[in-house]
Amino acid sequence: MRSTIIKAESINKVVSTKSESLTILKNVSLDIYQGETVAIVGTSGAGKTTLMTLLAGLDRPSEGRISLLGNTISELDDEERAAIRSQNVGFVFQSFLLIPSLTALDNVTLPCLLRGEKEDQKQALRLLDSVGLKDRADHLPSQLSGGEQQRVSIARAFMTNPDVLFADEPTGNLDQKTAQKVVELLFDLNAKHGTTLVLVTHDLALADKCDRVLLMNNGTLKESTDEQ
Repeated sequence: MRSTIIKAESINKVVSTKSESLTILKNVSLDIYQGETVAIVGTSGAGKTTLMTLLAGLDRPSEGRISLLGNTISELDDEERAAIRSQNVGFVFQSFLLIPSLTALDNVTLPCLLRGEKEDQKQALRLLDSVGLKDRADHLPSQLSGGEQQRVSIARAFMTNPDVLFADEPTGNLDQKTAQKVVELLFDLNAKHGTTLVLVTHDLALADKCDRVLLMNNGTLKESTDEQ
């Protein structure tokens, strides 16, 4: 029996402005299992990125309960959630989020420093090699193409061998050919490391590569079926 890596129970997220309260997520519940690849799809504004930030412990729900790797993160403070993320979670973002002043190699080893550990340059070079960029290890992000920068960010995400990888529109800033290569790389590394992948995307072709597809619509969630 597969173990549950992420569990959300009756999640609501409300954001208050000066004039009104906006409900972004409404009574969302889900289970994600070890080693599974899950896509969360929906139109812009549907709430999919907000859901990802809650599942990853980057924010807390207004109501409901979320557990990540056995930790009830919805009840933890910012520092406690950050500690869990640094030990167990990897991220790949649409905008790459590389440090401009650091080389590709130093960007990949950055998670080691965030965990208070010695930089493992050998592992970083192995990961850069696996994404086809070992010969670009000394290059700054400004010297790399968009696709190369995203490959560096993927290598960085796997640096600490995370239990869970969250990818938010990982191909959103890439042309179609480059995006296809990045997707193949992401899924290959994910399978190799046995990581649980949670992928936020509006790209249905990309979502179809996952084991399951969850549809976000106006703050509510339902599971996609083959008939849809």
